[in-house]
Amino acid sequence: MAQKPSIPKGTRDFSPTEVAKRNYISSIMKHHFEVFGFQPIETPSFENSDTLMGKYGEEGDRLIFKILNSGDYLDKVSEAELTQKDYKKLASKISEKALRYDLTVPFARYVVQHQNEIEFPFKRYQIQPVWRADRPQKGRFREFYQCDADVVGSNSLWQEVELVQLYDAVFTQLGLGGTTIKINNRKILSGIAEVIGAQDKLIDFTVALDKLDKIGEEGVKNEMLEKGISAEAIAKIQPLFHFTGSVSEKIDKLQVLLQSSEEGQKGVEELRFITEAIQELGLQTAILDLDVTLARGLNYYTGAIFEVVAPHVAMGSIGGGGRYDDLTGIFGLKNMSGVGISFGLDRIYLVLDELSLFPDTVTATTQALFMNYGTRESFYAMKAISQLRQAGIKVELYPDAAKLDKQFKHADKRGIPFAVLAGQSEMERLEFGLKNLQTGEQIKLDFEGLKAALLS
Repeated sequence: MAQKPSIPKGTRDFSPTEVAKRNYISSIMKHHFEVFGFQPIETPSFENSDTLMGKYGEEGDRLIFKILNSGDYLDKVSEAELTQKDYKKLASKISEKALRYDLTVPFARYVVQHQNEIEFPFKRYQIQPVWRADRPQKGRFREFYQCDADVVGSNSLWQEVELVQLYDAVFTQLGLGGTTIKINNRKILSGIAEVIGAQDKLIDFTVALDKLDKIGEEGVKNEMLEKGISAEAIAKIQPLFHFTGSVSEKIDKLQVLLQSSEEGQKGVEELRFITEAIQELGLQTAILDLDVTLARGLNYYTGAIFEVVAPHVAMGSIGGGGRYDDLTGIFGLKNMSGVGISFGLDRIYLVLDELSLFPDTVTATTQALFMNYGTRESFYAMKAISQLRQAGIKVELYPDAAKLDKQFKHADKRGIPFAVLAGQSEMERLEFGLKNLQTGEQIKLDFEGLKAALLS
């Protein structure tokens, strides 16, 4: 007996209902992306390995899916290299391409490669799948979609202000009022590391701090100790674990804490401008909060960083991003600042589903199924179907002249609300029978009456 097929862990099939719901989310995002002036692009699903490797830190590099070279992928590997089992060196010999880990680094590569064709500042949005060799769990998949909006070629902090407004606009229309948009600044984190004498451990410091909501205060402290950050240095950041107050009060506290760090003071001033501008302009339903433990453990962020948390659901972040002043520099294009945010489509789907926030109309199926009585009757039905479709009405013909009971059962299983009867007697009178499959009520109508009934 043939083995039942399966799919890799961390991937999913999507039913018609699930695809309709996902399309609903992405259509709202696309609308607001374009209202805010972002233009769509697409990049390949895989990149050259050297485009991706080294851009996400050590943890990120381990999660990149590598693609074996075509043909004899061991052709360039010597017996000595196989024996040595230096897997990093071996990987570079047998794999020259990799699936993209996110959309930001490929976007940076796109900007550098097409810099002579782009008008800067360049605002782009991109909705495509990405892949990470992560451990699958609720809300975390190995294949998932990212929905990114980025601006490259401008240092203006108004871009950060607009990205907060963009988050607010999308989540408001999705019905996620009360969504929290967390903000911090990597310059502040650098300043804290400087003040406590751990600037040489900045990456270790920020990666550990970013895990506070996952492993707790003691877990973060233990990880910092393991990475060589002294107990004295950790004691100095104790106030960060219980940092309370309004956004403006937190900024005032940071200004005092970082008074000896020029870099930290820059971060404070940037945060002050963004948060005061948002306070002045207002948000529809989102809440802006300063989280000093937010680190977004990626190497390329240099300024403001964002993370979005949905209300009422334990899901982790449903969006995030930040400013990356030197990202394109790694591809040879210097002095090109960028800032962007990402929406986690798959997690947003799970949140909306759990909170029952999808409108009923999202999953609306075929509105009416024409019963199949035979060849002549089907031609009569198809003429009406063609005209109804031109009017934007979702209708279809059951493909086979099966027993009517079977056809009705098919409509019921599909959730189709109406059946249209177009048999010999209806043809002779140029009529159609319209049956409500929920109430059982049936009426006779001419074509215009049928069209009006289905439109209503």
